[in-house]
Amino acid sequence: MDFTHLSPRNFQETELTIPFLKTQLQKFQAWQIEKFKAHQPINEVVSCRALYIDQLLTRLWRFRGLHDIKNLSLVAVGGYGRGELHPKSDIDILILAEKKITSQCEQKISDFITLLWDLKLDVGNSVRTLKDCVQQGKADITVATSMIEARYLTGELKTFDKLSDLVKKKNFWPSADFFLTKREEQRARHKVCRGDGYSLEPDIKNGSGGLRDIQTIAWIAKRHFDSHSLLDLTGYEYITQSEYQELVDCQRLLWSIRFALHTVTNRPDNRLLFDFQSDVAALLGYKGEGNQAVEQMMKAFYQTIHRVQELNEMLLQYFDEAILGNSTKKIEPIDENFQLRGNMIELKTHGLFNEDPVSILQLFLHIANDDRIEDVYSTTLRQLREARRSLTYWLQDIPECRELFLTIVKHPQGMGNAFSLMHEYGILSAYIPQWSRIVGQMQFDLFHAYTVDTHTNKLISHIYNYPNTTKDHPLAHQVFQTEEQPELLYIAAIFHDIAKGQKGDHSTLGAVDALEFCQLHGFSRYEGKLVAWLVKHHLTMSVTAQRRDISDPAVINKFAKLVRDEKHLNLLFCLTVADICATNEETWNSWKATLLRDLYYSTLKMLRRGLENPPDIRERIRDRQRKTLSLLREIGITEAPVKQLWKRFKLNYFFRYNSKQIVWHTVNILTHHDHSKPLVLISDKNARGATEVFVYHKDMPALFSSVVTEIDNKKLSVHDAKILSSRDDFSLSTFTILEHDGEHIDPDKTQRLKKAIEMALIAPEKVNSQQTSLPRLKRQFKFEPEITFLPTKRQRTQIEVVAFDAPGILADIGEVFRYSGLRLDTAKITTIGERAEDLFIVSTEDGNALTTQQRESLKANLMRELSPEE
Repeated sequence: MDFTHLSPRNFQETELTIPFLKTQLQKFQAWQIEKFKAHQPINEVVSCRALYIDQLLTRLWRFRGLHDIKNLSLVAVGGYGRGELHPKSDIDILILAEKKITSQCEQKISDFITLLWDLKLDVGNSVRTLKDCVQQGKADITVATSMIEARYLTGELKTFDKLSDLVKKKNFWPSADFFLTKREEQRARHKVCRGDGYSLEPDIKNGSGGLRDIQTIAWIAKRHFDSHSLLDLTGYEYITQSEYQELVDCQRLLWSIRFALHTVTNRPDNRLLFDFQSDVAALLGYKGEGNQAVEQMMKAFYQTIHRVQELNEMLLQYFDEAILGNSTKKIEPIDENFQLRGNMIELKTHGLFNEDPVSILQLFLHIANDDRIEDVYSTTLRQLREARRSLTYWLQDIPECRELFLTIVKHPQGMGNAFSLMHEYGILSAYIPQWSRIVGQMQFDLFHAYTVDTHTNKLISHIYNYPNTTKDHPLAHQVFQTEEQPELLYIAAIFHDIAKGQKGDHSTLGAVDALEFCQLHGFSRYEGKLVAWLVKHHLTMSVTAQRRDISDPAVINKFAKLVRDEKHLNLLFCLTVADICATNEETWNSWKATLLRDLYYSTLKMLRRGLENPPDIRERIRDRQRKTLSLLREIGITEAPVKQLWKRFKLNYFFRYNSKQIVWHTVNILTHHDHSKPLVLISDKNARGATEVFVYHKDMPALFSSVVTEIDNKKLSVHDAKILSSRDDFSLSTFTILEHDGEHIDPDKTQRLKKAIEMALIAPEKVNSQQTSLPRLKRQFKFEPEITFLPTKRQRTQIEVVAFDAPGILADIGEVFRYSGLRLDTAKITTIGERAEDLFIVSTEDGNALTTQQRESLKANLMRELSPEE
């Protein structure tokens, strides 16, 4: 790329003013960005800016009279030393003196640095003598690394050469010490950046598989081999030509994203925040409807960092042997083709993977058989990568591979480390055609924290660990232990999201893929249909538990009819729990555990009773009243006042609450003498996995909106609401709440919340939402609400609202119900990332379902209230 017309070499002495230079820098940046948009090779675009800055600094060094000072050099270090500069990258320079500099020289250096700052250049500078460089370099690996990749710019060349000689000395940073320190530095960096690199807002530079991991390989190679580039490693036979080209290709993609990010933000960003992903994708030329452009870019990014991770791991193993001499680990034969080297499996027969691909699956069966094997040895990993890339067919097309794959899936340890390594090293993509499509597939939202393949791998890990999760998932542990064919659950898990990113419903499409897979692998017709059913309905149990009124026998009956038998129920429960836990780190909480457990047991009870024998609701209510009266007598409460109070309650109260809850309500209402004031109870214990707020007060239209506003003001989340009324129009309502992160509520908050709700009910006109600002993460996800009316046999109307989860949304919905003249009976609140997916059951003031006209009016009002502001 020729920028001669902009070259600082052409600047006249009289032109070297700050206004002129600023203008020239702006012109160059604009020219560079245009070249980037014109799809000039990114390595040329990046090195071009470094060359431009080289010429500018050299020109200004002479302009400030520094070239006349003996034994003084200007040196580029860091990324600039490598000749790489993105639009907003730091320009790291070292002003190097052979000995201590004079005060006159100090002033000239100060004037030079001040000039660079006045030009708004992002300069990182240090002024050191040769002795300083050695001392500080030995003390700090970061300083040492910057000097290892130092590059001469101008000034006294002999002084720079002396620095190069000193840095190359073995005692400056012995190769072994440098390697160990850099490897540990990488591990620490990955830990800070969430380790796996698959963050929703990844760090392009510092995350696992990012640019730093490529640079780490180069730094270690340069220190040990005195190589000048990664290409030099091919001469030492530590990296093949194809691996070198792969690293270059990965670096180009990461550079392109980083360059675009700097251009969009106009600052030195390395984190690809949601705020910028759409603009970065557009600048890179990705296109599509909705979020497709972002998802395409992120898929390319995630696939790239996976390739870098694999190469980084393999090459660091090679360096471990070359630098530390760790090649003589204890070797133990496994069979004629494989051996155990330390804690890694090694292929003895070179080229076997290419000659006989069945041996690839044998490798992972050995890993399943021997829990001493933690990973694949570097030479074997290289052969595995080469064989995988040379395949012209799917491994599942080979009968012997299908037999081995099923053996691994059925193996007691097969779905542990062996399966994870099959995923990590791309063997699942080589085995299952559909799996290759989901590698790196992400969804542009705040709910799915991982790519589809990583999520599925984590889901399988959760299932695999059920036998050891008696504390975290006691019911899943118990249910999984009874399953005689866990392989059916594992196959369903593999396929549950495998059709994501395809056009159409991923559950339905995935069920078709799963059935075909089962047929190919010799499962019976019943087994194949069972696996396909699990894939098709893998979201149903979660939706029913979280977004339907599971205290309603009709809801349980409908779900039980879908499930049909205990085997389907057990497998679906285990799949659902693992799916929720593997979605992101904050999704699972005790409230969801309670909901799923309640749904499981209610369904199991109905299945065992028989679907043809629905429960007698009135008999169920009488039984609950008998049990509750017995509990009340035990604590000294006589029957007469209790029965007198209960006469005021409608029958639905007694099947919406259990006996312990009714005892709690009854005791407190009987001792609450001033019924003109609200009674607000907050459960001492975290009942049913969450805190319950019970409100007893004269019913009023603004009750729901007032209470949820105060809950929201305390930065708490509502997960469930039962809005019941007595026969004499008193509210008997319960709000189930948790902290925003799903944790139990801090006890210090409960008394403040109780007082706030009491004041809100006394003076609802004074209630105001205190949460007005939208969290940064949610600003990119606004969307139009969806209002759906669900069928119901009762004289009520079910409304499902899917809307952007803005502050105060529940209060806004409650207000719409209030001025529409509707009574709210139940609210099931579900927040999924940026989406509020809530169910409301309402009726008219005279207790009827809404007419068609009333539905249309309500839908219009909700759409107007919930549509995001421009």
